[in-house]
Order: sequence, then structure tokens, then C-alpha cells
Amino acid sequence: MRAFEKLEPRDVFYYFEEICRIPHGSGNLQQISDYLVSFAEEHHLAHCRDEYGNVIMVKEASEGYEDHAPVMLQGHMDMVAVKKPDCDIDMKTEGLRIQVDGDRVYAEGTSLGGDDGIAVAYGLALMAGNYKHPKIELVITAEEETGMDGARGIDLSGCQSRKLINLDSEEEGVFLAGCAGGARVNYNASLTPVMQKGTVHRVTVDGLLGGHSGAEIDKERGNAICILGRVMKELEEAGLSIALCNIDGGLADNAIPRQAEAVFLVTGYKGNGEEKEILEKVMEKLQEGLATEYRKKDPGVRLQTEILDTEERMVLSEEDSRRLIDLICMLPYGVQAMSSSMKGLVETSLNPGVISLKRGQLHVGISVRSSVDSAKQGLFDRLSALAQLAGVEMEITGNYPGFAYKEDSPLCSKMSEVYENMYGRRPKVMAIHAGLELGFFAGKIKGLDCISMGPDMKNIHTTEEELSVSSVKRVWKYLLQLLEEM
Repeated sequence: MRAFEKLEPRDVFYYFEEICRIPHGSGNLQQISDYLVSFAEEHHLAHCRDEYGNVIMVKEASEGYEDHAPVMLQGHMDMVAVKKPDCDIDMKTEGLRIQVDGDRVYAEGTSLGGDDGIAVAYGLALMAGNYKHPKIELVITAEEETGMDGARGIDLSGCQSRKLINLDSEEEGVFLAGCAGGARVNYNASLTPVMQKGTVHRVTVDGLLGGHSGAEIDKERGNAICILGRVMKELEEAGLSIALCNIDGGLADNAIPRQAEAVFLVTGYKGNGEEKEILEKVMEKLQEGLATEYRKKDPGVRLQTEILDTEERMVLSEEDSRRLIDLICMLPYGVQAMSSSMKGLVETSLNPGVISLKRGQLHVGISVRSSVDSAKQGLFDRLSALAQLAGVEMEITGNYPGFAYKEDSPLCSKMSEVYENMYGRRPKVMAIHAGLELGFFAGKIKGLDCISMGPDMKNIHTTEEELSVSSVKRVWKYLLQLLEEM
């Protein structure tokens, strides 16, 4: 007996279970891509697969809908494949151990891949069934979770649709009508360390809340890297001659860093305790100031210092150290502009998320986001000017487009009308300060009208991921009604 055999809608859960049986973590998509091609062949659908592994299949309009405008449905085939430490599943070769608990579907010991397997299941059930709908172009992309490479490379020139319903959202009744574009800005430099003797200190910033650099950037939480820059600059201003050994902070450019530390030499003192006194006074004053600044936003912020030893170390010259401290202190962070079209929506922001200085090799990773391309370019220009002043190299990687919220979207109006007629209430229409594949699609098809929707999911990308059965059913019913009325 199949695990989902008794679940409704039966066709949707049949295909979702089929997908769960196939290993399809990012970077391991050959089997799922082959399955999709086989499905299209079995159902005699026009289809193609490109060099990126993307699959497009087309179902002609049902009787009476031949003169209706075509509609594109879209989701991605890859999942974030993570498992608990004691789980013995090989996620590269084995399927998931799917379970049902009341209204909850989950995978034992692993992530579920509801993001975005349920979108693919919706699409396949629609393509295999007999429903009323205009011509449907089903686009299933590859490698969304690791950089949107499928959406970046896909050729949509043969597609006729100018309306796109993306099924990659995790909250029923919420329509996403805009998203931010973004990129990673990398600063790199190769500096020449020299051997120098002095007292070795370590300064640590920790206790911060952190968070996603899109979803939480408007909460004005502390950024450990930026705070560390302030600390080091204050120490310089207090008269300490600093030679940097190592710096380490943050885990990813798209996460607000919770912790950062610097190891450095203080030169010019003879061990009489004066430097320790200066350092402690600066740290105490800064701790008081930060506690006041972040008392509501990030109350756990903490500064710590310790003396490691007195010995010779490979360190940057005082000149290079001063230049690097100035760079860190000047790094812009946080919300740069709010949307003028949607109240409460962040339009433009940036987050220095990673810093590393080891053996003279410097790396800084900065996440840049904006729903307005010109504003994003403006941040690139500012960061480029800062890089030139600091004497470091700048590289832009993973540049992806956003799409701006449209107040007059015909697709959004139609979707809202159908939703209200079915459920007696208006859906929540919003934009997000994060990336979606829709940005690439909107850039490839002129005049494309895009909305993202989906059923309720929790804890995506984790071993606690779960999908709501009842929500899947309601969204399926809504999708069929929407297509019938388009």
C-alpha cells in the first residue's frame, strides 16, 4: 500500500509520492529529470529538456478554451536534502521515508522536499487529468536551491504565455506579487604579513540574534562584523597601535552574522598594563553604548576581550591594518530604502555576512538585495568606490533579477477575485525582500505577469519540514477553478 493512497486529492499525492521515491537533492537531478521526460512521453505531451536539466511540457487547451490565452505554471524539481545525524538514508541514492500524521505529511529523519515537490505534483496531476483549462505550459526548473541556475539559463523564447503562476510559496492565501533581485559582492585582497612582536589580544562580538538577511533585515538587528569594525576603530582612536593577525565572522552572506572576532597585536607598550587598561575602558564604554542602542532590537549583544600571549606573530603592517579596519568600519549595512508602492516592504538593503582574514588573505562576502535594478546598481557603485579606497578587489557573483510589485496586475486581480468568490475573503497580496525564480522569467518574457502561491508548509529546508494535507487539497481546488475561469 502506498503511503499517500488515502490522501486527497489522490492524483496530486500520487505524483508527490512518486517524486519522494526519487532522490532529487540539488546537484543530483538526473533521475527526476528523466522521470519528467518519461511522464511527458507517456502522456503524449510536447516537451523539451535543455542542457541545464530544465523540463518544459505543453498541454493544449481543453475543448472550448482554444481561443483563451495560454498560462504558464512553474516550479522547481530540486529539494534541499538534509538529514538528522542518526538517519541512515543515503539521500543521493535512496528515496524518502514519507509519513502521514493526521493533517501532516513529513519524511522520517530527513527534509520532505515539499519545497518544491508539491508544485511538480500539482503540475503533473493537471497534465495527466481531464480538466477545463487554457493551453498550459508547465516549466519545471533545475537547481533552484543552489543559485537558480536552471531559471538563469533557460530559454523561454518558444513559450507563448504572458501569465505565470509560480507554485513555490509556503503560505496558503498569500499571493506574492513581487520579489527582490540580488547578488553577492565579494571583496578579496592578498596582503603581505610580517613577523612582529607584541601582546596578542582577541576581541569577540557575540550574543546577537542574527537572522535571514532578507526576511529579518528590517528588524535592525546588530551585525557582528560591523560592530567589530566599530570596536577596532575605537581602539585605534584611543591610541593603540594595532597589527591584525586574524579576523573571522559570519557563516553566509545571506545571514546576518551573530558572531565575529579579531586577533591582533598591540605594539609600542612595554607590558606595564597601560594597553590592557585602555582596551578595557574602550570595551566597557562601547558595551554600555551598544546595550542602549540595541536594548529592544538585539539585547544580548556582548563584547569580550582576552590577552592570549606575548610573542612574535605573523601580522599585517600597521598601515594595512589601519586600512582594513577603516574598510570594516565603513561597510554599509541594513535597509537602504523602503518601497513606495507597498507599505512596510523593504526595497533595497545589504548585509556584510562573512569576513575572513587568514595568513594575509582577506575575504568579505556581502549580500545585496533590491526590487529596483537601478537601486541595486547604485549599491554596486558605492561598494566599488569603497573597494577602490581600501585597495581591495571587488567581484559580483550570482546576480539575479527581481520583479517589482505591480499595483495594476490583471493576473493578481483575477486570482484575487476567484479566491474571494470561493472563500469569502480577500487573499493577502504582498511582495518579499528575497529572491524568486520569477525575476529571471520576468526578465526573459516581455510583459510577463507573475504571481507566486502555494499550500501551507512549515520548516522548509530542515528535517522538521512538513506539508498540510488539507491545504494541498484547498489549493488544488482553487487552482482548478482559477484555470477554468481564465
